[in-house]
Amino acid sequence: MSYNIDDNEMIMSLREWRSAVRTPTTFRVGNSTLRIQTKFVSMVAVIGLLILCFLFIYGTPYRYKSSYHNIDDNDVAYHKRLKEPPVQNITPSTNRGTYNSTYPLTPPVTTKVGMKYRIGIVSDMDHSSKSKTEDFTWISYLFRGYVVWNPVSNSINVFWDDTKPIILKSSLGESGRGMELSEMIVFNGKLYAADDRTGMLFEIDNNGVIPWVVLQDGNGRVAKGFKSEWAAVKQQTLYVGGLGKEWTNHEGEMLNLNPLWVKTVTATGEVNHLNWHDNYLSLRSAIGIEFPGYMSHEAGVWSDVHNRWFFLPRRCSKERYNPDLDEKRSCNVLLNADEDFNNIKVTYVGEITPTHGFSSFRFVPGTSDRIIVALKSVENAGLTATYIMAFDITGKIILEETKVADFKYEGLEFI
Repeated sequence: MSYNIDDNEMIMSLREWRSAVRTPTTFRVGNSTLRIQTKFVSMVAVIGLLILCFLFIYGTPYRYKSSYHNIDDNDVAYHKRLKEPPVQNITPSTNRGTYNSTYPLTPPVTTKVGMKYRIGIVSDMDHSSKSKTEDFTWISYLFRGYVVWNPVSNSINVFWDDTKPIILKSSLGESGRGMELSEMIVFNGKLYAADDRTGMLFEIDNNGVIPWVVLQDGNGRVAKGFKSEWAAVKQQTLYVGGLGKEWTNHEGEMLNLNPLWVKTVTATGEVNHLNWHDNYLSLRSAIGIEFPGYMSHEAGVWSDVHNRWFFLPRRCSKERYNPDLDEKRSCNVLLNADEDFNNIKVTYVGEITPTHGFSSFRFVPGTSDRIIVALKSVENAGLTATYIMAFDITGKIILEETKVADFKYEGLEFI
């Protein structure tokens, strides 16, 4: 059987088909008629698809590990095995909070012979700081002991641990040198040490060192690291100072004034640079020294009790700087100055031993900043040594110089 469709019928059929497509589909629900607009349905479908895609991409956990911004389950498991949580969302506010004024870090112990304090000293071995067994490694020694102060007899005794010094290591160096730790100090509940070659401040923790902040020479716009020599805490701020004399060549000719700057560091690591030119000149003028004479500093402390600065200069000379003669120009003077360095008092401590110069000191806790324990270092014709002594702020000797070691310790702290 066959059907014949002429052209007119074909044209009519196509028109009717197009008309049917354009006409909304009609459904009957009960006695009501529901019409669905084809274009509207298409638009709703497209929008729904876009919403589903958006939810799939952004609404579900990220499925791929990013090296910089995300931590997946494997990272968390790995850190759990290390017994440390993964670090996430670190912001500057994480480190902010109440200042930790704990000092000393180890509570003193009352004994039958007096108050017993834990102390530590760190070494600055200059060229000998280079490790002989490890490449690109520099070392310093941390030696610990006890100071026992008897308030009844006003006596001081020092006892050192029987164990060998702890070796502190770092791979940070400058011009082939590093870990020449010239000072040690408790600040914000932590123990820090200053490297006078790289300008790095290290935190000492678990018998190791962790770089904290780096101090640049002079006004801070110098590539060379700051030659840190002394450190003090004043109003919850760490002060780090240098030699406090003009930087000269071997003939005593001035090259720059960079050592006359002092650095301040906040508990959160913010560094500022202070020009102490006039302060240092006031200190040396107190005993009649003017350039080309000099006074070099390695031991300075701020006293909250007296509201004054205290300094034990290492070298004092009215003559021009000479590297060979400098080794025999130690001094025996204690200087204390008001906050503005307008009022400076001079106290003499014992007799001068020309090669023994002060390198660090601290007030004994609990003595109202009246009793001082100090280190003296020797550098003479290639030989080095360290001595410890104690005296009060009037210059009265409580403990005579006592030898500690045949190499150079330059940082002392109650830890």
